[in-house]
Amino acid sequence: MEISAEREGGAVIARANGRVDSSNSREFHSNLEAVIHKDDPAVVLDFEDISYISSAGMRVILIAAKSLQSGGVKFVLCSMNESIREVFKISGFDKIIPIHGSQSEALAAVSA
Repeated sequence: MEISAEREGGAVIARANGRVDSSNSREFHSNLEAVIHKDDPAVVLDFEDISYISSAGMRVILIAAKSLQSGGVKFVLCSMNESIREVFKISGFDKIIPIHGSQSEALAAVSA
């Protein structure tokens, strides 16, 4: 699973695509760690092109969130489809990691 990253307004915007499940969660974790750093002031993980995420993928997101947030890095998610957003809501992850409807909303939130 490839993750692309760009920097905009002091934030790293990371994007993955496809499915995140037990078959590729380790690769997702490694690639996510490769594009984000604890010295970045903010990280936006864009879900626009992610069609599915399993509990293994959500675990990777939680590990990244805790690591970044403990270092004072703002970490937010954005652009989830309705089914993924519902999974994050039911699991309570939306109370741990802010979720925004669009990338522009996410960037505004981490810039504030």
